[in-house]
Amino acid sequence: MNGEEVASAVASPLTPLEWKFSQVFGELALGEEVQEADVISTLEFNKSGDRLATGDRGGRVVLFDQIYVKEHGGNRRNLERMDYSVSRHPEFRYKTEFQSHEPEFDYLKSLEIEEKVSKIRWCQTTNGALFLLSSNEKTIKLWKVQEKKVKKVLDMNIGSSKSAGNVSAASSRTSSGPKQYFTFSSFPDCSYNCLSDDLSFPPGGIPSLRLPVVVVSGETRIVAKSRRVYAHAHDYHINSISNNSDGETFISADDLRINLWNLEVSNQSFNIVDIKPANMEELTEVITSAVFHPTHCNMLAYSSSKGSIRLFDLRESALCDSHSKIFKERAPGSRTFFTEIVASISDIKFAKDGRYILSRDFMTLKLWDVNMDSGPVATLQVHEHLKPKLCDLYENDSIFDKFECCLSGDGQRAATGSYSNMFRVFGCALGSTEATFLEATKNPMRRFVQSPSRPSRSLCSSFTQVVRRGAESPGLNASGNLFDSTKKLLHLAWHPSENSVACASANSLYMYHA
Repeated sequence: MNGEEVASAVASPLTPLEWKFSQVFGELALGEEVQEADVISTLEFNKSGDRLATGDRGGRVVLFDQIYVKEHGGNRRNLERMDYSVSRHPEFRYKTEFQSHEPEFDYLKSLEIEEKVSKIRWCQTTNGALFLLSSNEKTIKLWKVQEKKVKKVLDMNIGSSKSAGNVSAASSRTSSGPKQYFTFSSFPDCSYNCLSDDLSFPPGGIPSLRLPVVVVSGETRIVAKSRRVYAHAHDYHINSISNNSDGETFISADDLRINLWNLEVSNQSFNIVDIKPANMEELTEVITSAVFHPTHCNMLAYSSSKGSIRLFDLRESALCDSHSKIFKERAPGSRTFFTEIVASISDIKFAKDGRYILSRDFMTLKLWDVNMDSGPVATLQVHEHLKPKLCDLYENDSIFDKFECCLSGDGQRAATGSYSNMFRVFGCALGSTEATFLEATKNPMRRFVQSPSRPSRSLCSSFTQVVRRGAESPGLNASGNLFDSTKKLLHLAWHPSENSVACASANSLYMYHA
């Protein structure tokens, strides 16, 4: 046995998690249609996991706050007597929402710019205020969200004649008599020198002022304000934004370029990657995703449509013309028309410690060790049963869907979405065989049962199986009618410190915990 086989033999595989429904936001009533503007287009936990943000196709950003809920009720003292550990799981409550982007029109290129929020990234919290970046196809905005107390006026200087020193304030009640005025005689101690030469007064003096005399702090409101707008730096659609660990800079990437920004400077950026050829007919690949290293501010990576991941070190060169490492799987022996299409990477994520990179292409998840560029350390089959349907997926453009991926905070598990509102959780530890299908419903673990009374063409099927890596679930192979390409779970995120997953299905946000 070689070293890897020995390690695999002694490794204790993870016990598959039992996932439970936690909560849902935006669930539609029976028969209610989904509005296009309400479809969730991105979601992101902040670094601590106590806040969650979602963006939708209507340009809105919605924020949620975390609260903890006891999973078992009862008196705490009684539970302590029973030596019973109180299990808690995170839940979220609605905090606020604001309009991040509006539809625009580029007159120079005669191009409509959608208001859809494509990416959200949290920034460092300062003085209790929340900061986050949101982007649409062309523009990035920095938002500041904070709570402010609204002051209310309870009483005005109306209906009473008061004097402050020698100043007489006339009543502002409506009367038939002549108006009262402040005059210079009201200020016997004030000389003419204290007034500006160009100050003019109406005949007779200044009218009486209506002033608040009792002001109290009222209700607290959450206010979102745009602090910076980073625009006019991308000719193509922005597909990624990523914050640097230094807390001062971030990158934005489109199909051909990656720009480096300073959070405090919105009118200029530094182009660090440019793969645009002199002749566009020679273009062979595009940038699909870019991300900073979680702890090393000098390192970043980007993925391409050819299935490769390039790692860069800004200490070597500020212009990243050449990569430090490239991660790419060996080309398969047999190639088909779809080989390059399904190899395109749609999303990459660094593990929390930066040791591993998780990538998602159309068919698989791959886990890469940054210290080993010979190939992925694990390849996880997401929906192998769709291989016979690639022609159909190509005809309806589903083969170009961009599924996201995420890693758990401990790096032991990974998750990604699929069709029919399904997502899959894998164990990443050496020797793990965990591979669980879940459905974005209130009963995520329900098993598929095909009713004999219904025709087999029904598209509203659901299935759940716990299978070994690469093995097929019986429900998946039953018939092609189990697959619904119109219901796709593209966006999901893993809580940074809990076994909790948030996923977006159309306009609904589902939360699960284990």
